[in-house]
Amino acid sequence: MVRFIFLLTVMVLMVTAATAQTVQIGSTIENFSLSDVNGKSQNLNGLKGSKGTVIIFLSAQCPVVKGYNERIRKISDEYSAKGIAFVGINSNSTESLDWVKSNADENYSFPVLIDKGNVLADKLGANVTPEIFFLDSKNVLLYHGAIDNDRSGRNPTEHYLTAAFDASLAGKKIERTSANAFGCTIKRVGE
Repeated sequence: MVRFIFLLTVMVLMVTAATAQTVQIGSTIENFSLSDVNGKSQNLNGLKGSKGTVIIFLSAQCPVVKGYNERIRKISDEYSAKGIAFVGINSNSTESLDWVKSNADENYSFPVLIDKGNVLADKLGANVTPEIFFLDSKNVLLYHGAIDNDRSGRNPTEHYLTAAFDASLAGKKIERTSANAFGCTIKRVGE
């Protein structure tokens, strides 16, 4: 019985470690390929911006993401014009392709890719929606976490993501490279 409990504990720890990987600031994110909501294969290197790329984990059903949609649109419109591309990722096993496509068409001007089996979410250590990974033009992670500090959008006092953009675009050091992302948990396969 003790051996069984020990083996079970080891297995749980291994699974937890496998899904809890988080890339570190300064790490290079490898190119990846996923299908977009229209079934076309897309890859990071083909979508990245000349001044950087935002990988943003999204959800069609999450009320926190819904509360951020207008802010996400404004930020992506403003900074896409400055060379920072946005790439949406949906890793939720509970959301149908039709639902994700309809939501993406309605809310975003950037591509939304489908992360079947939450492989990319696991690789990057993404856990919630919305969750941001901001990369420079060479796919080096500069910022990870929340967009700002107010899920309601009524009174954000810290704009983490745009501060990171502004510093990066000005060639300055990003002062805050991470902030705890908050929102709905990614609904992984088997959960």
